[in-house]
Amino acid sequence: MAPSDAAAPAERRLHPWSWLFVLIAQLKQFVVPLLAVFFFGGDRNELWPLLGVGVLALVSLLQYFTYRYAVGRDALTIRSGWLHRSRREIPFARIHNVEVQQSLLHRLFGVAELRLESAGGTRPEAQMRVLRLDEALALERLLRQRGASEPAAAEAPAATPLLRLSSAELVRLGLISNRGLIVVGALAGAASQVSPRLLPDLVAVWGELLFGWINGQHFDLLQTGIAVATLVLVGVLLLRLLSVVLALVQYHGFTLVEHGRRLTVERGLLARLRTSTSRRRIQAWTLHEGVLHRWFGRRSLHVDSAAGVQNDAAQQRALRELAPIATPAQCDALIAHLLPDAGWNTLQWQPLHPRAWRRLALPGVLFGLALTLALGWRFGAPGLLALLWLPWAVFAARRHAQLAGYACNGRLVAVRGGWLQRHWRFAELAKLQALRWTQSPFDRRHGMATLWLDTAGASPLAPPLRIRYLDAATARALQREFAARIARRAAATSA
Repeated sequence: MAPSDAAAPAERRLHPWSWLFVLIAQLKQFVVPLLAVFFFGGDRNELWPLLGVGVLALVSLLQYFTYRYAVGRDALTIRSGWLHRSRREIPFARIHNVEVQQSLLHRLFGVAELRLESAGGTRPEAQMRVLRLDEALALERLLRQRGASEPAAAEAPAATPLLRLSSAELVRLGLISNRGLIVVGALAGAASQVSPRLLPDLVAVWGELLFGWINGQHFDLLQTGIAVATLVLVGVLLLRLLSVVLALVQYHGFTLVEHGRRLTVERGLLARLRTSTSRRRIQAWTLHEGVLHRWFGRRSLHVDSAAGVQNDAAQQRALRELAPIATPAQCDALIAHLLPDAGWNTLQWQPLHPRAWRRLALPGVLFGLALTLALGWRFGAPGLLALLWLPWAVFAARRHAQLAGYACNGRLVAVRGGWLQRHWRFAELAKLQALRWTQSPFDRRHGMATLWLDTAGASPLAPPLRIRYLDAATARALQREFAARIARRAAATSA
């Protein structure tokens, strides 16, 4: 045997039952056409769906027998295909996110699906469906150790737990979040896809039953109001209960662990999800605090990482939530640990322009005037009650302006905003990718400007990283300072 052959890594197969999971995944994509052919086919031939399932099963078996992977010194090699063969070399340094996922069926078979994602491209670098659970975890550890972001060591770095969520915390998360409402909205959307008239007909039927029952009780106006308010309250409580159940199912056993320079999150009751990313891939951070968060004395901490996979499913699986719910002290401790010497707790916050509240109030005032004109034209004098919106818009704008601000200490740039729903958004200056300086006509008249700061992998779910309504001269000075830092970093990288 030649020396090169002796040094070649041994190829491995997937789990023997992997073809079944590939078949199930394909059936999910084709189940609607197959059912349509079965129930609405013109000739009512029941063999067509069975033939379709047989073809998918054959394809799944071929994928199993032609799929091989090998772990080399610096890269993972994947060979697949029968007629059209392919061989992929995935350097460990390219892999930034390793995800181990287990559905309920995976857990019954003792297997897991492994996804490898990189900072470039719009699809996972590899999707290994499926491996034995111990093999998947061993491969995840190996990839984590051999990644370029990890220090070379003979042994794996010790795992350091950073955050664990108890069941009580998950109940608080469910009460704070709106997951129940999201599920109801998704079900309403699915119902409208099945039949556009299904949802309106259901609302009409239930409305007739409800008001028919109220009329049958011969309630007066006050009793009717109490009955309707009670039903609304029951609906809200049911939605919150659904949110609590979803939080317990999705985040059961939530654990944030640090392995050297990588962060790993594991969670889930029925389906287990284990995903990890390198700390150096984190581009921006977001602290969120809503009204219910403040009532419970909690916040949430999210991050954006440099990822190329941007579809909705990948966004949901990516490591974004370092702390779905935690106390402010726990969030600050996490930031201080993961960004040492960044000075997060000692930032000197600067206010916005003194006339920023006018700019913030402008959209609400214009909306209120337009609404007053429309209602006044339609209903006459009673429509002028819409003018009450104007003082509210001014009050809300003043509160926003009082609480908003920005800070920069040479290592971090941070912005804060919101009133009822508050957020803190910050990033390391070394992670800035681009700058944008904007002025509206109103801003030019009042000497204000907005500075937009872009990082790689910004999440569409997070508030933008922008310093709004600064003094124009201050905004220009910050833009020049940040642009000089970006230019120096680019020059150092190309050198």
